[in-house]
Amino acid sequence: KTQCTLCKQGLVALKCKIFCWLCPMLVHAGKVLVFPVDGSHWVNMNKGGMSVWKRFKLEMEQAKKTSEVQKKQSKLIEGLLENKALIQSLKDAEYDLVLTDPATPTGAILAQYLKLPLVFNVRWTSQGEGHFSIAPFPLSYVPIVGSELSDKMSFFERLLNVLIFGFAEYQIAQYLLPCYENLIEKYFGPDTDYLSMFQADLWLMRVDFCKPAKPLPQHLEDFVQSSGEHGVILMSLGTLIGELPPDLAEAITAAFAKLPQKVIWRYNGDRPGTLGNNTLLVDWMPQSDLLGHPKVKRFVAHGGTTGVQEAIYHGVPILGLPLVFDQYDNLFRIKERGAGKVIDVFTMNEDIFFQGIMERLSRLHRDQPIKPLDNALFWIEFVIRHKGAAHLRTESYKLPWYSYHSIDVILFLAAVVLVILGTFALLIKCLCSMFLRTKRKLKADHI
Repeated sequence: KTQCTLCKQGLVALKCKIFCWLCPMLVHAGKVLVFPVDGSHWVNMNKGGMSVWKRFKLEMEQAKKTSEVQKKQSKLIEGLLENKALIQSLKDAEYDLVLTDPATPTGAILAQYLKLPLVFNVRWTSQGEGHFSIAPFPLSYVPIVGSELSDKMSFFERLLNVLIFGFAEYQIAQYLLPCYENLIEKYFGPDTDYLSMFQADLWLMRVDFCKPAKPLPQHLEDFVQSSGEHGVILMSLGTLIGELPPDLAEAITAAFAKLPQKVIWRYNGDRPGTLGNNTLLVDWMPQSDLLGHPKVKRFVAHGGTTGVQEAIYHGVPILGLPLVFDQYDNLFRIKERGAGKVIDVFTMNEDIFFQGIMERLSRLHRDQPIKPLDNALFWIEFVIRHKGAAHLRTESYKLPWYSYHSIDVILFLAAVVLVILGTFALLIKCLCSMFLRTKRKLKADHI
């Protein structure tokens, strides 16, 4: 007659299961094939003073190294497609779509080969920043990533932006596309090109992924609360850079030891000898939850996309320490809006930020009608329900470069104007000739 609480909970769970079995049409579950990219992409689903020539040589060297990586990636994809047992098992699973990160093309090519709808979890593709693949980007006010230009450019800055764009397109044509030509022709035919593999049904841009902070683990909460009125400085250099050269790590911890604030640093290297009692080294930390804690006052960061977005969302000023990839560009955008400063390790202890502006950026970022995750889930389910979303795909991939930038239209209009001006000039010339002939004839008749 009496039941313990656990028994009652078990009966409730059993009743819920029976109810679900009796109502199978209440829920439609889709099968999603996920092909991730490791590092910070999966967690998310100092060149100052360098001469132009040195920068050019560095870019060319990086392009050649990237080409070597892409060739290996092409071989990996070919081995995957030649694995008939694996491919057949993927077909037998009857997935509804492929969710992938296009930083490498493997997931996109696999989706095309399996003829499945394609969803990108994206900021970067193998050929550059994702927005440049699907959105208009007039070079007059949209700076190329890495140019360190703002959206307010002078004439010479716009000229530089165009030159950088041309150089980037040359690198793609010279060092990226040839790595996949034979692969694409072998498995998809001669009428298909590499860029057509990226005609996704849906692009989930990773700009609105943040969530309200959750309570911290007890040991971190105790450490944060022990900071008193001074607060906490948070430092992380991302998932790819877990440790620094010993001398640099020693310098950083020595600087931190002089501060009144407590410091939490995600660091996997050897314990520096200059480590102060105010600094806690951790292998991992709940970064977003810490940034959302009211005691956290500063974020020393390398400028990765995830960290920058989380700092904006929670309104925490950034002390930027860019190292590689797009980090310089991300922190430059923060600096341009007065929300942070790019510094070196010897100026980390200075308060150089505009707290009020950061709070405003946070309010702008969070003011939206629907939660980002709910929005992403709706559109993924939309693709599943409709077996793809080809009607949402951009047509830009099908256009040659001269049509995409309306060069043909500009040349046509210029030709029309020239024809009109030429016709007008010819007409004026004819009228002048007629006038002169008439004048001469009248003069001759008068004589």
